[in-house]
Amino acid sequence: MSNSPVMVHPLFLQKKATPRAATASAIVHLNNAAFSAIASGKKSAKGDALTVAQLAGIMGAKQTAQLIPLCHNIPLDKVSVELSLDSSEQCVHIEANAKTQGHTGVEMEAMVAASVAALTVYDMCKALDKGITIEHIRLEAKTGGKSGDYHRLPKP
Repeated sequence: MSNSPVMVHPLFLQKKATPRAATASAIVHLNNAAFSAIASGKKSAKGDALTVAQLAGIMGAKQTAQLIPLCHNIPLDKVSVELSLDSSEQCVHIEANAKTQGHTGVEMEAMVAASVAALTVYDMCKALDKGITIEHIRLEAKTGGKSGDYHRLPKP
């Protein structure tokens, strides 16, 4: 048996096409200048950071198979990305959701959407803050499929 990478077709694994959904999140910490600019609705030379990041996240989910080796190209039924501001932590919370009816899950699509949205916030704000931190890119929940549902437990 070889240790070479192999893409496995989900039908080969005898998986049924079922409804599948996943939610991922990320947090982008900003300095006061960058956070204030976003919170006040001030547009950068590139436009509204939150709107551009939302669109980028959706577009990113659709490109997952091109970005992640051996990831299947999945027909997505829905992708949504929500960004919210947290003034107490000076950060942007990102939540990405992906849905499909298929043979394999959409966890990677949700994770890529959250990641690309976070990177876009960075790109849109880097002129005001070189020390932006992106953290906690993670799967929050997934439903459907042979392995069953998963829901991250809330922090105590």
